[in-house]
This record gives sequence, structure tokens and C-alpha cells, in this order.
Amino acid sequence: MSDKGSDCRFLFLGTSTSVGVPVIGCSCKTCSSDYPRDDRSRSSAFLEGPWGKILIDSGPDLRQQALRENLTVVDAVLYTHEHLDHVTGFDELRAFCWRRETPLPLYGSPDTLAGLERMYPWAFPLEDHQPGYVRPDPRPVEDAFRFNNLKITPIEVQHGRVRTHGFRFDHPTIGSLAYIPDVKIIPQSSLDLLEDLDVLIIDALRHEEHHTHMTVAESLDAIATLKPKRSFLTHLGHELGWQETNEALPPQVSLAYDGLSLTF
Repeated sequence: MSDKGSDCRFLFLGTSTSVGVPVIGCSCKTCSSDYPRDDRSRSSAFLEGPWGKILIDSGPDLRQQALRENLTVVDAVLYTHEHLDHVTGFDELRAFCWRRETPLPLYGSPDTLAGLERMYPWAFPLEDHQPGYVRPDPRPVEDAFRFNNLKITPIEVQHGRVRTHGFRFDHPTIGSLAYIPDVKIIPQSSLDLLEDLDVLIIDALRHEEHHTHMTVAESLDAIATLKPKRSFLTHLGHELGWQETNEALPPQVSLAYDGLSLTF
């Protein structure tokens, strides 16, 4: 795995917590920083390879992220949960639907997809579809499934009051990669699904305790338990300056940043 361009890559579109960094009205060291990696949009990711192009979550900064990274095609969207910082760019998906002849597959738990339908009733059901708008094809998932030749395993975790998942991806080209951007506790049944990872990407909000997100120390404990070959911390709050935090991390663990591309 390298951090340079390739046809097969995991791209961090955004790496911040729900309010973004800099935070409105804040003048702390991180929010006032001119270091590019301290400028973070809301957490989202993009995975592409021989299976196609998959967007993970459609947060409020999706338009800017897609323009920045020149994303023009999305073959499917995976949703981790229905919190606003992960879904409120839903209407931006219409730009990707313009380039499709068929509806856009949306994968997520039944609860998450039902939440999307409550928030965006104009997009559901398909028989009422208006030209030019999002054309969703909701596909509820509970267990491992395949998107073309990519195996995708939902990983249920505890985070707040809504049902939340990360995802594990397995393919000969990339090995095994898991993305868990919002988590406080990983149940044992889910830990069992995260064994033998090449790459783990996991929530690390800040150093101080939080009731719905892992701290940096808690994330490092999870990494020590799972022993992936390489790990990245994401969903970062403004309490974490990128340079000083990253320098203090153990070997094979790094802070993610917007635009970081892991290639395989």
C-alpha cells in the first residue's frame, strides 16, 4: 500500500467531526491554524477499484469534496448511520444520478434507509420520481454482501442512539480494510469480524472523554486488540492539532486528513 495515485484507492473525502474544523466562532490553535491538514470537512470516504466507485456517506460537504477530488461517477452509496453530518448531502447525489440510466443503489441498515426516507420523502418511492432529482435504489443490508467482486461486511457498533455500522471490505487487490468513523464501543461479535485486517480506519474524536465517540487512547486500545497492519484515525475534533497529535502516535498509526489517498 502507498499514499500516491492509483486505479485502486481509498480516499478520505472528509475527516472531521460533525461541526467541521475550523469550528464557527472558535479561535483555538487548531481552528486558527494555516496548516492544510487542520482544515477538515465532515467525515466521508470514497473507495474505487475493479468493483466500481463507492461513496461512503453523503455528508453536508459532499459538493465541495466532489469538486476538490474531481469525482464525477458514483456507482453506489454506503451509509453508516442517519446522523445529519453523514446524510445531509443527499441532494448532491442527483449530479451522479444524471450520469446513470438506472437508479443509484443505496446500502445501509433498514433503520438507516428508513431514516433517509423520512428526511427526503420527495426522493421515495421511485414511481413518483421527477427527472433531474436523486433516483435512489434502497438496498437494506444486515449481513455480508458483494458489490460486484468486492465483499462488504457491515460491522455494527455502539454510537449514540441510532443504529450505526462501519464496513469491512475484502478483495484480493486491497486485502482487508475496515472503516469505522463513528464508534464508542465495538461489541465482541463485531471485534470477531475485524480480525486479520490490513488497514483499520477508526474514530478518534479527541483526548478527553466523550459519551458517543472514542478518544485517541480508546482508539489505540482497539488497534492494540485488533492488531491491523496499519491504522488511521479519523472523525477528528478541533482539540487535535494534526502535526503534534500525529507525531505522538505509535508506529503504523497515523492521523488521516482530507484528500489522503491510500492506494493498493
